[in-house]
Amino acid sequence: MFNEFAAMTVKARFRNTVNKFLQPRRPSRFSERAGQTIVCTMNQIPSPVEMTSSLSLQLGNAIMARPVSDHDLQAAALFTLDAVANIVAGRNSVQGRKLLAWQSVMSEGSNRTIDKARLSFLYGGLCHILEVDDLHRASVVHPGCVVVPAVFAMAAGTDGKSALTAVLRGFEACCRVGMSVGPEHYKIWHNTATCGPFGSAMAVASLLDLDETACVHALGNAGSQSSGLWQFLDTGAETKHLHAGRGAEAGVVAATLAAQGFTGAPEILEGNRGFYKATCPDPDQSRLLPGMNERWQLHETSIKPWPSCRHTHPAIECAMALHRQLQDGRAIKAVRISAYQAALDLCDRREVETAYAGKFSLQHCVATALLRGSVVFDSFEAEARSEARDLRHKTSVSCADEYQSAYPVHWGSRVEVELQDGNFISHAVADARGDPELPLSHDDMVAKARGLLAHGRYPDPERLIEQVLAMPAGGLVPDLSGLMSSAEKSTA
Repeated sequence: MFNEFAAMTVKARFRNTVNKFLQPRRPSRFSERAGQTIVCTMNQIPSPVEMTSSLSLQLGNAIMARPVSDHDLQAAALFTLDAVANIVAGRNSVQGRKLLAWQSVMSEGSNRTIDKARLSFLYGGLCHILEVDDLHRASVVHPGCVVVPAVFAMAAGTDGKSALTAVLRGFEACCRVGMSVGPEHYKIWHNTATCGPFGSAMAVASLLDLDETACVHALGNAGSQSSGLWQFLDTGAETKHLHAGRGAEAGVVAATLAAQGFTGAPEILEGNRGFYKATCPDPDQSRLLPGMNERWQLHETSIKPWPSCRHTHPAIECAMALHRQLQDGRAIKAVRISAYQAALDLCDRREVETAYAGKFSLQHCVATALLRGSVVFDSFEAEARSEARDLRHKTSVSCADEYQSAYPVHWGSRVEVELQDGNFISHAVADARGDPELPLSHDDMVAKARGLLAHGRYPDPERLIEQVLAMPAGGLVPDLSGLMSSAEKSTA
């Protein structure tokens, strides 16, 4: 446990060291002015008492003080199941096999094991590969792929109730930071990567039962590791999976270091050289701290029913509704998609040369939904991309005020189809299936997990589902690490 007086001790020791150099009987390494500057700088280092104004301290205390009900734990178990199923399913992919090959290289000479930080990286990267993990709209963060990997790497074999409490707290931290960064941040920075480390650090701080000072240091060091740029989209590079992995790993490193007394910047969020100043042109700090009667942000998180970027989902839902009106063979002349600007910024893409590019194409997702009436993993493979090519090129996208003004609280869309016979059909949604307004049922989420585990060729899906859903009652956290070492055989 971190000693609350450790920061003062370090401060005093450093000052004593400086003073020794400033003694007249010894040749000084510094000028008098330089020595005074160093002492002045040390006097500005915040003591634990001075941390009371830190946003990190306020956030950590607010999260730790919130009550956790049985209902909250049950919900956390379902979201945890979703993330775990995505981790397992991610193994059965090109990118997943690359991550597992990396794991094999990193574990050479160590009995094929990797440490918990690298294990959290592996879990996080795998969780985000298939683009069917959760999404918190107001923060534009995928909390599950950074928080659950950190918890499962650290807490395998331990009490499930404590682990789910950590998941709730981790979701809260990264979503709260994500809501506070402002919309301009998202244009350059990937919020899951930049805000995720705060969530994984908060979750591990909860698991380790860190005191408030150590928790501040965990968040401070997590924030200094915050990074993740959208540039990968220009070439379809696989960096997005690195973002999720590093988001999980950074929090594990930050919190476990804090447990050893390793200090972090208390004002990492609001400081003059901190997170907001560096990456957020229009931060809204009023969104950071939870209100008195607000529920946990995990309850405000959406679950994806389709394996593509969440920005495509409202339009997919519209297209699937229209597909049912096209089953009489009516030919399509043109398709028009209306959405909000962020969806266009990331997903306006007519040409899709790879499956991954298709997951970030409004045109492809809508075209394949109109043609097939479903969007599944195979909807992005070569045959489906070829089938949808002509319709993609007949599809245009635009930003509509009604959806732009509602974003990011609501993610809506409208799809209009012009038919060759001159008629028009259209469908609009303010929210998509899987959003809190239109949640998936318990049975839906279990069915989704079952399908993902089958895709990942997990040997006993029902057993793993039972284990995760038993966690609210104190069931142990399942250990996935052995699965990772045998994954090459499982997915061969």
